[in-house]
Amino acid sequence: MLPDLNRLKIFFHIFNERSSTKAAQVLHITQSGVSQHLKKLEEELQTQLFTRVNRRLVPTATGKQLYKIVQNFMNDLEHEVRQINVGLETPSGPLRIGAPTEFGNIYLPPIFGSFRRKYPGVTMQLELQEPKILFEMVASGELDFSYIDILPFFMDTPGGPAAYSIEPVVREEFVLACSREYYRAKVAGTGYDQLKKLDFIGYKKDIALFQSWFKLHFMREPQQIDLSFIADSSGAIVSAIKAGLGAGITVSHLMNREIDTGQIIAIRPGTEKLENTISCVQFKDKKPSITETAFQEHFLLELRKNYAKLGVR
Repeated sequence: MLPDLNRLKIFFHIFNERSSTKAAQVLHITQSGVSQHLKKLEEELQTQLFTRVNRRLVPTATGKQLYKIVQNFMNDLEHEVRQINVGLETPSGPLRIGAPTEFGNIYLPPIFGSFRRKYPGVTMQLELQEPKILFEMVASGELDFSYIDILPFFMDTPGGPAAYSIEPVVREEFVLACSREYYRAKVAGTGYDQLKKLDFIGYKKDIALFQSWFKLHFMREPQQIDLSFIADSSGAIVSAIKAGLGAGITVSHLMNREIDTGQIIAIRPGTEKLENTISCVQFKDKKPSITETAFQEHFLLELRKNYAKLGVR
């Protein structure tokens, strides 16, 4: 059984001072209290930890062995508590942040780099996952907060949306697009019946995004579509679109340059836009640390600078 931690602390100071009287002064307790704790610790361990020689306490071999263990623990504890105190005054320590894969890959490392140049004591653990998993990681305390795609079909969350603080960070337009060559060869028109017959480039066999797009523009959605290519990242979807494999949906800023040059054609039956809101998600009752607050403010400023260059709100 693990010895009483308070007794181990008292043993640590007795060892350092080689005196129960001096240890009592350091700990601001009575000398008799120190002696009683030492006696009980020796009884728990069933071994003698000190030998009294000329009014000094000389550690036994077992006492020295125990001190090596306790010393590491006490030093680490003191260091970590000091770090906590430092973290209350200036950003420092670990940040555990989640994000969608493409969004996180593109924006988080460089923005964290500029943040760390201001606050070198901060480290980051970045988790790139799907929205449902990110919500679960926030709910279980594995993440301090997360940037998450907030779409209606992603809102089946642990505890329900009401359990979280969900602050919008940026809005992105989802665009149905295809290559110029595919458009000329296969897109006969922009009506519902014409478009649902296209070859589609999907994300992990999930057609919910296509259904949302069709419902927005036509007030009805296909129950089945032909998936000619399935990918697990927005980058792969854009590559497949460029290769002429069909029509795919992804955020517009990943294709703006190709759309502007005409290499990729955005299919827009009307003026409506299917938007994705990326929000900062954390528990509603959670009080953010000074490090979390500082990063979120820095991230928002830097992100808006980057998005302004791409014409994204």
